[in-house]
Amino acid sequence: MATVFVLHHVHEASNGEEDTKLIGVYSTEAEATAAIGRLKCQPGFCDHSEGFCVTPYELDRDEWREGFVSWSEAMDQQ
Repeated sequence: MATVFVLHHVHEASNGEEDTKLIGVYSTEAEATAAIGRLKCQPGFCDHSEGFCVTPYELDRDEWREGFVSWSEAMDQQ
C-alpha cells in the first residue's frame, strides 16, 4: 500500500486554543523534512519551530473508522 507524509504545524494561539496548519502532503518523509527546513526560518514558524509534525498515511484507507460527537453534544454532556 502506498504511503504519503502529511506535514502539519501546531501551536497554541494567544487565546489558548490550538492553531493547526496543514503545510502539505509529500511523497516521501525526506520531502516533508525538507519542507520543514524551508519553513522553519519564516515569520511565525521561527518562533514555534517545535510545532512541526510529519505523519505517514496509507492511501485508500479510512483513518476515522467510528462516529463522532458534535461540539454542541459534547458541551451538553458536561
